[in-house]
Amino acid sequence: MGDLISQWVGFINGYLWGSVLIYLLTGCGIWFSLRLKLIQLRHFKHMFSLLKLSRNSSENGISSFQALCTSLAARVGTGNLMGVAVAISLGGPGAIFWMWLIAFFGMATAYAESALGQLYKEKDENNNFRGGPAYYMRKGINSPKLAITFSLCLFFGYGFVFSSVQANSITDAFQGSFGIDPLMSGIVITLLAAYIIIGGLRNIARFAELAVPFMGVAYVLVALFVIAINIEQIPAILMQIVGSAFGWQEAGGGVVGAAIIHGVQRGLYSNEAGMGSSPNAAAAAEPMPHHPASQGYIQSLAVFFDTMVICTCTAIIILLAGDSLDGVMGIQLTQQALALQVGSWGAEFITLAILFFGFTSIVANFAYADNNLKYLKLDNPFGRWFLRIGFLAMLVFGSSASLPQVIALADMATGLMTVVNVTALFLLSKVVVRITKDYQAQLSKGQLPTFEANEETEKSLGLTQGVWRK
Repeated sequence: MGDLISQWVGFINGYLWGSVLIYLLTGCGIWFSLRLKLIQLRHFKHMFSLLKLSRNSSENGISSFQALCTSLAARVGTGNLMGVAVAISLGGPGAIFWMWLIAFFGMATAYAESALGQLYKEKDENNNFRGGPAYYMRKGINSPKLAITFSLCLFFGYGFVFSSVQANSITDAFQGSFGIDPLMSGIVITLLAAYIIIGGLRNIARFAELAVPFMGVAYVLVALFVIAINIEQIPAILMQIVGSAFGWQEAGGGVVGAAIIHGVQRGLYSNEAGMGSSPNAAAAAEPMPHHPASQGYIQSLAVFFDTMVICTCTAIIILLAGDSLDGVMGIQLTQQALALQVGSWGAEFITLAILFFGFTSIVANFAYADNNLKYLKLDNPFGRWFLRIGFLAMLVFGSSASLPQVIALADMATGLMTVVNVTALFLLSKVVVRITKDYQAQLSKGQLPTFEANEETEKSLGLTQGVWRK
C-alpha cells in the first residue's frame, strides 16, 4: 500500500511540477506585475512605511504586524534552511536564481491574494475577522464548489502534511547535533505545539509576534558575519548562481531544467506566494491604513524577507562550502556548511534556528487549517478535536519519516492548493486593479487611504454587508 501511495503521489507531482505549476505561477506573477505596473518595485519603500502603523489593532482582529509575523511564521520555516539545501543538492546553484525570480514575481501575486483576503473578510460569531481564498472564491467569483475544493486542499496541506516536514527537519537537526532519537524529540515538539495551538489564532499571533523577529534577526546577523569574513568570494558565488541557472557552467539542458523545477518548487514552498495561505492571516488583521490594499503591501514584503533575504543567506553559506560536503543532504548540509565557517557551534546554532523557524511554522500552519474549519462547517467540538489530534499525530509521523516521503506529500498539497487559488486570482484580477487604483489615487493626494463600501459597491463586488462601512 505504501508503495502504491508513493507511486500516485510521484505521478501527481510529476505532472503538476513538470509543467503546470511552473507556467501557472510564473504567468500569474508576471500578469499581476504588469497589471499593477510593477508595484513590488514602485512601492517597495511604501511597504516599509506601513510597518510604522502595523502594530495597531482592535478587538475585532489581530494587528497588521501580527498578521505579517503569522504569515512569516508559516513562510520562514524549514524551507529557508532545509529547502534551500534540497534545491541546491537537486538543482544545483542555479536553483537559487529561479527562487529569486519566482519570489520577485511572487511579491505581486502575494499582494493580490492578500488584498483580496482582506477585502472579502467577514465577522464570525465571536466578532473576529475571518477570510481567505475560500471566501473570495465564493463571494468574488460566485463559485462555492471552487471554494470548497480549495478549503479541502488547504485543510489537507496545513492540517496534516506541511507540519510533518517542519517536524522532520527539527528532529533531523537535533539528531545531527546531539544524537537525540528523532521520535523522542518529535514527541516533545508535539507536546509544546499542543500547548500553544489550543489557545487559538490570537495566542498563535502573539507567539509569532515575539518569536519571528527574534529568530529572523539572529539568523541574518550570523549570515552577514559569514559573508563579511568571505567577502572576496561573494562575487564569484553570485556569478556561480546566475551561470548555473542558464547552463553557462555546465553541459546539457537537463541541468537547467533541474534548476528551474527545483528552484520553483522550493521557492514556492518557502515563500508561499500564490498558494493561498497568507490571505488567511491577512483577512484576520485590522488593516492600517483602513484599506484592503494595505494588507497586500504588508504580505508582499513578507515574500521579500523570506526569499530575497533569508533564503539567500542560507544559499551563500552552503555554496561557500564548495564540494567539501558532497553527499550531505537536507538540514545537515546547512548545519555542516555553517560549521565550516564558524566552528562546531555553527551546527548547534542551525539546530536552534531550525527549532524556532520550524516550530513557528508549525503553529502558524495550524492557524490556517483552523481558519478553514468554519468554512467547511466543521467548526464544532468534533471537528476541532479531529484537526487537533490529526495535526499532532502527523507531527509524530513526520519526526521519524524519511525526508523524501514528507517532501513528496508537501509538494502534492502545495501544488493542488496553488492550482485552485491561482485560477481564482486570474478571475478576480479586475477587482485587484480596482482597489489598488483607489488606494494609490488617495495616496497620491497625500491622504491616508481608506476604503468604505456603500450598498452599490457591496453588491458589485460581492462583499459581506456592513464589514466595510463605518
